[in-house]
Amino acid sequence: MSENRRVHPFNDYVDSSFVELLRRQSPHLLPGGGAADTPDLPHGTTVLAMRYRDGVIMAGDRQATAGYQVASRRIEKIFKADDLSGVGIAGAAGPAMEMAKLFQTELEHYEKVEGDNLSLDGKANKLGQMIRMNLQAAMMGLAVVPIFAGFDEKAGTGRLFKYDITGGRYEERDYDAQGSGSKDARDSLKKLWKRDMPRDEAMRTALEALIDAADEDVGTGGPDLVRGIFPSVKLITRSGFGEVADDEIRRVCEAILAARTTTGNGG
Repeated sequence: MSENRRVHPFNDYVDSSFVELLRRQSPHLLPGGGAADTPDLPHGTTVLAMRYRDGVIMAGDRQATAGYQVASRRIEKIFKADDLSGVGIAGAAGPAMEMAKLFQTELEHYEKVEGDNLSLDGKANKLGQMIRMNLQAAMMGLAVVPIFAGFDEKAGTGRLFKYDITGGRYEERDYDAQGSGSKDARDSLKKLWKRDMPRDEAMRTALEALIDAADEDVGTGGPDLVRGIFPSVKLITRSGFGEVADDEIRRVCEAILAARTTTGNGG
């Protein structure tokens, strides 16, 4: 009997969901598990995702705010989920980064236990479940509302998904943005986005949208030429998840700002 007691607990770990394991064993480690009503915690602001010819592009500004102050000028908001997908975080910065890291672990755990990768729809559903688990914290002001995007190998195209704070999942066909500057970013993408854009045009469009958001939204950080801080841009294609080098992002941002200088109105 004593031997059986030692053996049986290991069966609890044979589960394809790492999140369910944490829920049973250490619920305090889940995002929002120890949430308190602290309204001035750092919040990430604007992230976006859009389809282009080779897949999907994700981009985000680098600023986090705490109330009316800048909490960080160099926060990273776009994370690799696995080789073919990424997640962009907006909302309470701490829980959002925890959720992104836990989501990475969840996908790795599933692959090791099941011996296969989740489909892109399956990954999107998993993230929705994690957002739903954070609902209690969201009601206390620690909302996390990410964007999820990836390359669907079966469909041969990039796809992107948005969420609400209850974990509701909604697929967007072309583009979307989240965060305090999301409306201005979407307005910009509505004018600039075109189907099957090549890489360079897609990257410029994404950066134009973030600069437009920074121009209208106090929470969104624009390119900082003095400190050398620029938005982060990631590309997800059939070849995998890749980062665009800072030097290339700088050149595109400088070209955008130089072109806008000639108009005198920032547009």
